[in-house]
Amino acid sequence: MEMIDPDILLRAYAYGVFPMGESAASDKLYWVDPEERGVLPLEGFHIPKRLQRTVRRDPFVVTVDTCFRRVMEACATETDERKGTWINEAILDAYTILHERGAAHSVECWQGDDLVGGLYGVSLGRAYFGESMFSRVRDASKVALVHLVGRLIAGGFTLLDTQFVTEHLAQFGAVEIPRDIYKALLNDALQGEPGDFYSLGEAVSGSTILQSISQTS
Repeated sequence: MEMIDPDILLRAYAYGVFPMGESAASDKLYWVDPEERGVLPLEGFHIPKRLQRTVRRDPFVVTVDTCFRRVMEACATETDERKGTWINEAILDAYTILHERGAAHSVECWQGDDLVGGLYGVSLGRAYFGESMFSRVRDASKVALVHLVGRLIAGGFTLLDTQFVTEHLAQFGAVEIPRDIYKALLNDALQGEPGDFYSLGEAVSGSTILQSISQTS
């Protein structure tokens, strides 16, 4: 299977390009540079009222970077809603290396010892590139996303790239923007002091996360 050089992978992200596998079983990779790019603006991030109540109740223990590859593998697992995946072994290996270098992070939702939801992505400068998310119980991926956004805001990030806009992301305010505008935002996010993914510590409450988000709403 074709290997992805982690250094080339980071340079691709800095240019606005990301890889996708043809399927989990395929060794083919494609480099993608969409004409319209999905982003989730951190200022004015919208959280539905019901979800705000859920986040505040802390139904999950939310952690970061405790089982990065396991989150990736869960995102690659087929479900009734997701019949296929673009996450193949080459992508699993490359992003695991990025995580070990501190350039990729995951958010995990737990119920006891059960990993019930989460997401992962790449961190570069003040940009975070969301890759995929999964949920095994109601609201788990949504809570993970809210925790991610609160963490990014607190850490001084300015760009949350979602690659594409889905119905799931649109409810939070995700929009598509032209490639040239996206690359201008990306270039700005790569300048200066990088964002601090750990500015809130490794595990924080929902109330703390909501307070962080409310500062930019």
